[in-house]
Amino acid sequence: MIDEGQGSSAERFEELYLRYAPAGFRLAYLLTGDRAGAEDIVHDAFIRVVGRLGHLRTGIAFDAYLRRTIVNLIKNGWRHRAVVHGYSERQPPTTPIPSAEGTIVERDIVWRAVLELPIQQRTAIVLRFYEDMSADDIASVMGCRPGTARSLVSRGMASLRSELERSIDAERS
Repeated sequence: MIDEGQGSSAERFEELYLRYAPAGFRLAYLLTGDRAGAEDIVHDAFIRVVGRLGHLRTGIAFDAYLRRTIVNLIKNGWRHRAVVHGYSERQPPTTPIPSAEGTIVERDIVWRAVLELPIQQRTAIVLRFYEDMSADDIASVMGCRPGTARSLVSRGMASLRSELERSIDAERS
């Protein structure tokens, strides 16, 4: 927990950044697939959240508020791009996310399939399986009902299964 009475504002900010930035970056990267964009989003989110430090009661509230801000910034960025550029296809990341399981090819296929999901489904999938959050926590971060969060995860998983089956069938051909 961050105690308002300890240290300068810069020290408190640095402590918060060191504690929460890595998880925030991971969330932003998993939602966008863009390392540089994820860094920018996390920095923007910290700037927005730090301005609200006086309104937060605990360090736990900071983490939740930061995640919500990251998700909202990404969602707003997608809306903006949709209006300005239409629906453009996203490119997969140049390097796959390191994993102890599976081959690089398999991870790349799964990652591309995740990036093809609509942003709401992708967000729910990332929060559920990469951030290991419950439906209630996902609903809180996404600003929806728990039933909607469960539905988004379910529909996202169905889309992923379908896409992965097509990819496997295409490789066999």
